[in-house]
Amino acid sequence: MLDGRRLTQYAHGGGCACKIPPGELEEVVAGLGAPGSADLIVGLDSGDDAAVVRISGDTAVVATADFFTPVVDDPYDWGRIAAANALSDVYAMGGRPLVAVNLLAWPREVLPFELAREVLRGGRDVAVLAECHIGGGHSVDDPEPKYGMAVTGIAETARLLRNDRGRPGLPLSLTKPLGLGVLNNRHKATGEVFEQAIAVMTELNKDAADAALKAGATCATDVTGFGLLGHLHKLARASGVSAVIDAGAVPYVDGAREAVRDGYVSGGTRRNLDWIAPHTDFGSAGEDTRLLLADAQTSGGLLVAGEVPGAPIVGELIPAGDHSLVIR
Repeated sequence: MLDGRRLTQYAHGGGCACKIPPGELEEVVAGLGAPGSADLIVGLDSGDDAAVVRISGDTAVVATADFFTPVVDDPYDWGRIAAANALSDVYAMGGRPLVAVNLLAWPREVLPFELAREVLRGGRDVAVLAECHIGGGHSVDDPEPKYGMAVTGIAETARLLRNDRGRPGLPLSLTKPLGLGVLNNRHKATGEVFEQAIAVMTELNKDAADAALKAGATCATDVTGFGLLGHLHKLARASGVSAVIDAGAVPYVDGAREAVRDGYVSGGTRRNLDWIAPHTDFGSAGEDTRLLLADAQTSGGLLVAGEVPGAPIVGELIPAGDHSLVIR
């Protein structure tokens, strides 16, 4: 945090919790998919993490964009988190990021550009770790600060990770702990800094994607603003299956349970829960567990249909039933 300003106080929401609610978004984009083409391998239909277009033989381009309001007060950390989050969509498809362009909105008469430079520096440093080029970008004068990236990557069409390739009997592996949303909301409200959450959010999903591909996985998604349950519901729906979550096996960032207990739950998380509730058999799961499973994550991990070495197994896919999600 430079010059004592708290960036999270300049935005109405924070991180991926400021996404348009999933139910509303699906209504907006319904029927807006482009005309069919054999080269558009992944488009709008399944609500996957990125678009994939075949360019030659077994080679495809992966394209995505992601940006959001400040999730932490430190501008450098915010830049790192936003870049890792944007790159994650390419990894979630089994791709390798090649080039990114910055997307920056800045209240130029309110916040000094020194802070914006730190945000961009954070994004650059994460892109360097990902071996991804940054080729400029676009900026606008905006009442709220926002930052992210549009990322282009490359993938092998035969080794894509897609959200519509799940099948009954596959275990579900989760490569990062949950609880980032409630800790970020506590940070926004109190100014407390949670280094453990920052460490999780700035970690690239590169190694997780590599491990998933090496293990032969073909189905995955990343866990971001719609929460574990929201993204898993989309995966199950696209794959024509149901999913069982073992609530006791799900890992959480230190302090997450205390944060939800103390009421630091974002509006985005509650909207996630409202959206998936009709599709979920919650069993005996209490309110706190439900909120944590629906917690709006920022730069979360990969949810992989398959066993990923080193990642906890949090459930399994089963034949389609009355509910797309079952909590046990």
